[in-house]
Amino acid sequence: MTSKPTPGRLGRVGVAGAVTVLVTTTLAGTAPQPVAAKPGPVATHAVAVTAAEQQAVLAYWTPQRIAALRTPSAEVPAVSRPDGAPWTRANAVSRTVGRLFFTDHGEDSSCTATVLDSANRSTVVTAAHCVNNTDLIGEDNQWSSNVLFVPGYRDGRAPYGMFVGRLSVAPSTWLRNDQIESLYDSYDQAFVVLHPNSDGRRVQDAVGAAQRIGYDVPGARVVHQFGYPRASSDKAREGLPEYTGERLAYCTGRAVEQQSTEEWPEPPGQWGTECVMGGGSSGGPRFANFDPRTGLGVVVGDNSHGWLPGKRYLVGPQFTRAITQPVFHRAQHS
Repeated sequence: MTSKPTPGRLGRVGVAGAVTVLVTTTLAGTAPQPVAAKPGPVATHAVAVTAAEQQAVLAYWTPQRIAALRTPSAEVPAVSRPDGAPWTRANAVSRTVGRLFFTDHGEDSSCTATVLDSANRSTVVTAAHCVNNTDLIGEDNQWSSNVLFVPGYRDGRAPYGMFVGRLSVAPSTWLRNDQIESLYDSYDQAFVVLHPNSDGRRVQDAVGAAQRIGYDVPGARVVHQFGYPRASSDKAREGLPEYTGERLAYCTGRAVEQQSTEEWPEPPGQWGTECVMGGGSSGGPRFANFDPRTGLGVVVGDNSHGWLPGKRYLVGPQFTRAITQPVFHRAQHS
């Protein structure tokens, strides 16, 4: 995503040239924390409601269109490190995490989303900039269209079916985001309510699992972060299957909180671990208490942007009762 020039902040580069995903900021000293925007009411947007609208989204996402969002692979040796590796276990996380496809200001793109244990058994969590965004100059706020979730996506396959987005739900404060003011970073979180798949099954039933959500969980702990990145900040890993958008990748380590600087004042509550996952991993889950054997954990935040205090961290808002809970409540009861 391209934005107005701002010291310490690089442009957001979207998937397939779209207006989306990850930002990188640079540590350059310390500064007082900015005053965070106050939590506001919940904003909703009907994406595809009627059967005709639902079929139009399914028809839109042809295999060719999805393949166009694939980053070319490269002949490079496989590398697996805590700051980025392929997820190869067939358990709950490989079923509940998937790719979220959408159109943003006329450009196709993708993020990552996760199936949550919800009242309607049809709700996934992602980043707000994946469902609502501005144009390249931080204006013309629009909701994403053609929203489609594919849980367990791998190499172009949809093992549990495709789920069309029915309703996007985000903090209304996020709609004032202009890609310049960092105080909106706390609101980069959203939920999508899905239609059943072609078999008439709700997403939680189709995948046979769901992840729990946690609020106000202390951030300084070991976390696992997942995503479908289409790039890596490590040039030695560019082009590996897990950095082309085709396979699930993850990072693990102790989370740290992004520090505010004079050049880029950041609100508190942006947490993440060292991670080389790039664009496309936005919206992916940050788990606490994750069990690698079962693939289950507690989703305590989402991937939002990159931070470079020497090493690259993938950070995002920690979910809270003040901001996250009312948004999730609206989504899961819709």
